[in-house]
Amino acid sequence: MSIRVLVADDHGAIRAGLVMILDNAEGIEVVGEAADGATAVRQARVLRPDVTLMDVRMPGVDGIAATRELVAEQLGQVLVLTTFDLDEYVFAALRAGAAGFLLKSVEAVRLVEAVRLVHAGEGVLAPQITRKLISAFAATEPPRAEPAVPSGLAELTDREREVLACLGEGLSNAQIASRLFIGETTVKTHVSRVLTKLDLRSRVQAAIVAQEAGVGR
Repeated sequence: MSIRVLVADDHGAIRAGLVMILDNAEGIEVVGEAADGATAVRQARVLRPDVTLMDVRMPGVDGIAATRELVAEQLGQVLVLTTFDLDEYVFAALRAGAAGFLLKSVEAVRLVEAVRLVHAGEGVLAPQITRKLISAFAATEPPRAEPAVPSGLAELTDREREVLACLGEGLSNAQIASRLFIGETTVKTHVSRVLTKLDLRSRVQAAIVAQEAGVGR
């Protein structure tokens, strides 16, 4: 069964390029397009995509608000698109529950890989980009923001804290398994438990928490 993707971007040329790349990828089907957040949410409710590629800056309802609605209604995973790798709006979107983010300059192969990873539940945590984002915003987030460290942190077992620390470094399941000398299936179980105990929606949110709480330092 194909991975169903909804593409939301207010720039027609960029949207067309993304659609062309994804439609030409094996096992992926673009089921809809949207030029703003409100349309993306409406289409997601009808089309039920597995993954939504969400631009951040769009007219009317922006990508952050749209992401929050999609996640709250469990309308698939959200992969944020942005022009800049250090963008306060991207950080807010990750807080809203996005599974990860991509730069609009992403290569076609990486775009397809990211969609497949998100659909598989692993998220997009490319170390060279995501760690930079997490570290930068963990250090510069305004004081008025919501509390970064969930109360459930104290409920984590030692192994779960180790897994959380690895997420904070942007490691994949395979990399975590190698570092901790455990199987990937076991890693997936620990990640799931960490997200549940911390009441988080994605690996990226867990990575941000790990950075802000100093887990593993």
